Amino acid sequence: MMQIIDCEQGTEAWFRARAGIPTASEFGTVMARGRGGGDSKTRQTYLYKLAGEVITGEPTESFTNVHMERGKAMEPEARDYYAFMKDVEPIQIGFIRSGQKGCSPDSLIGDAGMLEIKTKLPHLMVEALLRNEFPPEHKAQCQGALWVAEREWIDICVYWPKMPPLIKRAFRDEAYIAEMSAAVDAFNDELNTVVERIRSYGSVTREAA
Repeated sequence: MMQIIDCEQGTEAWFRARAGIPTASEFGTVMARGRGGGDSKTRQTYLYKLAGEVITGEPTESFTNVHMERGKAMEPEARDYYAFMKDVEPIQIGFIRSGQKGCSPDSLIGDAGMLEIKTKLPHLMVEALLRNEFPPEHKAQCQGALWVAEREWIDICVYWPKMPPLIKRAFRDEAYIAEMSAAVDAFNDELNTVVERIRSYGSVTREAA
């Protein structure tokens, strides 16, 4: 069952809302495969991070860098531009949870749409504009958001001041979402197994003592 959690993104309440479950921004990591078809190290690290959050009941300390801070600072400007160009009123929300998965959309649009905002440095904006397509590197996150939020389409607004923005729309890719769903289910099964092993480890060591 889908649940919209009212909180401000980036706050302690937001980190707690998303602790211990895979979120759309990391669905690409969940689906990643390592060399030779095995598990990727980034996937394993993400799994262990979530296991730690489940076991301790505390969100992992968040990582931020200059690019993330830049995007956060420019997001309102990009949202206002998109709202003007599309003549819509984006609705900001905190976090959407559906079972053991979640997402943090930059805005909801009407009854069926969503908005994802990305900022790119000028040379990357040039590349994106020349490609003139929905950026494939953001497919997992955006299709995952559509899946979690039960929406039909998502617009991505790629933005940098003084450059023309790129706005592209993607609709639900049901085949891809089915593949993603299977990957997330398998990931959550592994997560539950790891959590149970660590919890039982404490009882085993106490019995051995």
